Amino acid sequence: MKRGLFTLLFLLVAYPAWGASAALVVGEARQEVELTGYTRSKTEVTLSSEVSGKVLAVAYDIGDVVGTAPFVQIDPTFVDYSIQLARRAVDQLDAALAQNESRVGFLDKEFARIDTLYQNNSAPRQRWDQIRQDVDQAALERRSLMARKSAEQTRLAELLERRKRHDIYAPAGWIVTARHVDPGEIVAPSMQLAAVGDYRRLVVPLSVTSAELAAIRALGTSFDVGLDSRPAQAQIRWVNPEFNERTRKLSIELWIGPWTGDHRGGLVMRLPVAVPAPGLSVPKAAVVNRYENPRVRLADTGEEVPVLVLGETNSHLRIAENPKLRPGMALMPATP
Repeated sequence: MKRGLFTLLFLLVAYPAWGASAALVVGEARQEVELTGYTRSKTEVTLSSEVSGKVLAVAYDIGDVVGTAPFVQIDPTFVDYSIQLARRAVDQLDAALAQNESRVGFLDKEFARIDTLYQNNSAPRQRWDQIRQDVDQAALERRSLMARKSAEQTRLAELLERRKRHDIYAPAGWIVTARHVDPGEIVAPSMQLAAVGDYRRLVVPLSVTSAELAAIRALGTSFDVGLDSRPAQAQIRWVNPEFNERTRKLSIELWIGPWTGDHRGGLVMRLPVAVPAPGLSVPKAAVVNRYENPRVRLADTGEEVPVLVLGETNSHLRIAENPKLRPGMALMPATP
């Protein structure tokens, strides 16, 4: 093992150009672009009225975080009166049904007694027919009372549901972004009362090219971004497959991960990504730049190839395409 290691070290020392040039290769050119977007709420909802009436109270103002109290309360006086009447009607029908059940019980016993007498020829047929008719009429009356009670219960349920609509709620934890009503105003159905947004988790819409989208996906499920000049995490929420023919771009939306800063719209998000660029990429360590005449040497032939520098990064130069250079070709290190 020691002998093999010694041999490898000897080769690297004896042939430094070969060892150093192993990682010096021509690559595809890439350039860094910075995608910029602005935060907004995940969802925004407009609160509207489904009933008409006078506004009694408004619990929240712009910028407030919504709690459990109703956002808007509309005067329920008339629907409350209707609910009381419907409940009294149900109570009356319950009493009538109780009376009917008592009468049905009595008639059933009376019919059983008359039927026994009739079978023994101790009661006339007329009396038997009369009691039979009374039993049938009591049963029909019960069915009628049950139908009326069901109708009143349905009406009561409808009124209670309508009563709920006099208290207009917004999702708890959302923030009020607009308010269009004050106590004392008269509102009508479909009238917009306020708007609330869900800023608990921020999103950032972007318009990107296919190459930029591929670069974002290459960053992984979650990636680093700059938000309001502070580090943050983001991930792709959705990608709209519809292609915008005017801008030649795709619309996407990013989730912002756990964020301890302000939860509001308009925070600047910056995301640098590397995308393909025209030309080729070569390591700076392989470029000889004497007399402002940059060139590289091919590792297999030693030929010097002039290059035109288009841009640079920390360790590489982006050069114009050259028929003598192609991605994957090995280069020799620059000599002083």
